[in-house]
Amino acid sequence: MAASLRLGRRGIIIGLRLLKVQNASRIQQLCRSNLRHFFLSPSFLGAPPIRLQMPALSPTMEEGNIIKWLKKEGEPVTAGDPLCEIETDKAIITMESNDDGVLAKILMGEGSRGVRLGTLIALMVEEGEDWKQVEIPAAGAATPSPPAPSPAPDSPPQHPAQRPPPAAKAPGPPRLSPAARYILNTHGLDPQMVTPTGPRGLITKEDALNLLKKADAKGPKVTSTAPETAPPAHLTPASGRPAYPPISVPGKTGAPGSFTEIPASNVRRVIAQRLTQSKTTIPHAYASVDCDLGAVMQLRKDLAKADIKVSVNDFIIKAVAVTLKELPEVNVTWVADGPQPLDSIHISIAVATDRGLITPIIRDAADKGVQEIAADAKALAQKAREGKLLPEEYQGGSFSISNLGMFGISAFSAVINPPQACILAVGQSRTELRPAGAGPGDRGSNGMPGLCRQQLMTVTLSSDGRLVDDELASRFLDKFRSNLEKPQRMALV
Repeated sequence: MAASLRLGRRGIIIGLRLLKVQNASRIQQLCRSNLRHFFLSPSFLGAPPIRLQMPALSPTMEEGNIIKWLKKEGEPVTAGDPLCEIETDKAIITMESNDDGVLAKILMGEGSRGVRLGTLIALMVEEGEDWKQVEIPAAGAATPSPPAPSPAPDSPPQHPAQRPPPAAKAPGPPRLSPAARYILNTHGLDPQMVTPTGPRGLITKEDALNLLKKADAKGPKVTSTAPETAPPAHLTPASGRPAYPPISVPGKTGAPGSFTEIPASNVRRVIAQRLTQSKTTIPHAYASVDCDLGAVMQLRKDLAKADIKVSVNDFIIKAVAVTLKELPEVNVTWVADGPQPLDSIHISIAVATDRGLITPIIRDAADKGVQEIAADAKALAQKAREGKLLPEEYQGGSFSISNLGMFGISAFSAVINPPQACILAVGQSRTELRPAGAGPGDRGSNGMPGLCRQQLMTVTLSSDGRLVDDELASRFLDKFRSNLEKPQRMALV
């Protein structure tokens, strides 16, 4: 009986202990779930962001510059709203939003240059989220760095190499690196006052810069004790050439012969890349011809009486377009597989801007009148100077025209704009005297043929020798001259 009571009491005690353990585990699970819910809530980690990355706004764009943000942090954004202005390799294009929400954080401010494609530039949150609690990604989240190679299992741990102590000065003339000699000679510093840290007592560039900093901090520069007219023998260049000009320091007046490095813009870099590609991969051929502008000048005067203002360049654009329509074998481009004929005639006109040269396009120029071409050319040139050209307004041309006549250039040769086959370089018009006709009415009082004035203009065609040979280029220039010298003929083609 007593044994049964003891066993029953032990069973009750064990049951109570198990009940406590189960209740404790339930309480722990409940606490863990509540904590997990708290730490994963937006109020703790922040609102989930909508990433805005640097987009590719042109086919050749690799990086861009952020000119101006059109939205401020905290402002609501609707899909299609302009967010910021980005300078590409061609123009300044407005980046639009693809989502609705609130602009929460600007990561790349105005003036950021060389922002690569895909770089995170801003964060948005959805409507109703607290934009001030946006979750900002880590600095290296966008582009994770490659993992460091793990050391071999048998190799001992590597300790960072310690820099050896400065070597003692060697007797005799100091040993100078070329950069150190240049710095010391430029600023008139005594090499004996430099503490060398290079191997075998060599004075490095860093040693010379440290001495220069000390000299600038003290005020007057430390000069050599030797006379200026006779520098030490070990400082005289072996070649006898004069020392290079000093490098300019920002905020200080540069010495004579110094220079200041100016970073290249995206447009300049792309121009340099395409010009190098054109001159190294395209066999250029050149042909020139003189055109008589007498009929064009007279027609301009007649149109001006009717308050229609057109330029000589507008007639040139029309003449090129009509000539391409007559000779479609010139209206081609070079692709990887070879020549590719074009169905449309789009004329690219070179426009000089503060950021560089850009070629907006007059589309279907052969089907437009001279007055319509003039209006399009004026509007495109204005947009190009303001950097507001759209991609479709400067991409896809079939023939380029570069006119430097307004700058006083009589004749020049232009570089082909790939993948196009030709570019026409237009010079300044000039007045020349030529013999008049051989009729009796054209002779002077002495019976000799008289002289008349002629308005001439030299144009030079640069053509891709793979697509347009010399014979085809000659025929093109001959037809172009006929169309330009007889403007009424262009209306009949």
